[in-house]
Formats: sequence, structure tokens, C-alpha cells
Amino acid sequence: MALPVTLASEIAFLGASVALTIAPGPDNLFVIAQGISRGRRAGLITAWGMCSGITVHTLAAAAGISAIFYTSPLAFHAVKYAGAAYLLFLAWRTVRSNGTRTGGADPGSPSQLGHFRRGFLMNVLNPKVALFFLAFLPQFVDRGAGRIGAQMALLGMLFMVQALVIFSAIAWFSGGIGERLKRHPRWPRCLAWLSAAVFVALALRLGLTRK
Repeated sequence: MALPVTLASEIAFLGASVALTIAPGPDNLFVIAQGISRGRRAGLITAWGMCSGITVHTLAAAAGISAIFYTSPLAFHAVKYAGAAYLLFLAWRTVRSNGTRTGGADPGSPSQLGHFRRGFLMNVLNPKVALFFLAFLPQFVDRGAGRIGAQMALLGMLFMVQALVIFSAIAWFSGGIGERLKRHPRWPRCLAWLSAAVFVALALRLGLTRK
């Protein structure tokens, strides 16, 4: 039996999702920083990792787990500060590398796995994203049709697909810019510091976030 999500609802949802994804925000900035400082492949893999994190938030919202972040300040702050700490760790690792690794891999970790993990944890360790899906998805659910969890899961998958397309495009173009900049001898170090500054800014933004 088909899911009770109408074509009109899907079109409206996709339109709103694309507008929200394109709008400047920490996710776009994170992908841009990875693409410019570490290249197209790193940017693309980071984007895929972030979109994989969307799956976690979607399932959590559909199952009602994300409501914990709304009802429990302790859970909200624990995940929030864990995410901020992780971003500060990335900043430290980036400065430590000092821009000398043109491949963009973290010391001692596989490049592809490392970039995927960065994007995934960046998305998952943000309780504000969980609350966003908890508030956003139900607006396009037909409660009278039933199967609310299945509807939210389908909408979440649609959001993930469009986000994957947009983030991949951003990573591709920012990676091209980064490749041009790296032709200059001093730019790798400058890009490393710029990337670290982005991580610190995102960490502060996340740490100061309120419900």
C-alpha cells in the first residue's frame, strides 16, 4: 500500500527543503571550508557524511526520540557541548597539520573515512538539527491519513536526497576554487588556518545555541 503522502505535499516539502538547504548556514559553511581547504573529493565525502547524519535525525524524529532534546535540557546540552568540543578538536587538528598535507587527510586516519566521519558527526552532534526535523517534518504530514512515522521517514529521505545534491554541488565548486588557490605556495597554510577559524566559529555558535 502506498504511503499517504500526496504529490502536492511532496512538491511543497521539496520547495521548502531546497530553500532551507541553500540558505547560508553552518552546514554550507562547513562543506565550503572542507572543499576549499582539502579539495573536491574531501568536500564531497564530507557532504555525504553530513547527509547520512540526516538519516539519523529523521529516524529519531519519526520514532519520537528527538523529543528528548526538547523535554530534557540535560540531553540537549550534553549533545550540544559534545558537538562543540568535536569542532574545536577539528580546529586543533587542522592547525597542527599546518596546511602541509595537500591531500587533506588527518594524520593517522584514512582520508575518505576521516572526511565522512567529520561530516556525519558534525550533523549528528547538533541537537538543534534534531529539533529542526522534529518541528519541520510534521508540518507536511497528513495526520488524518495515519502512518505518521512512515510519512515522516519518507519526507526525511526526500530531504536527504535534495541536500545531497545541493551539498555535493557546493563541494564541487568550492573544491575547484581551493585547487586554484593551492597553486600559490603560501595558500595551503592560509587555507588550513581559515578552515580552523571556521571550525572555531561553528563551535562557538553551537555552544551558544539555545533551544
